[in-house]
Amino acid sequence: LMLIARATLVSALARTESRGAHSREDYPQRDDDQWLRHTLYFREQDQLDYKPVKLKPLTVETFQPKERTY
Repeated sequence: LMLIARATLVSALARTESRGAHSREDYPQRDDDQWLRHTLYFREQDQLDYKPVKLKPLTVETFQPKERTY
């Protein structure tokens, strides 16, 4: 549990914006130009890296339910 708390703390301190449940009084605005990305925490080096958020919509095909046969 302490490892998760550490990752959350380091990530939250680095994020200089407010978004969703992450709210900072010193950075009250959302900043998509800088922070529309995933934060990755690496415990061994106690460092962060980032991965872009892909906003490509997915197409999901629907299907009619049918009786299961085994």
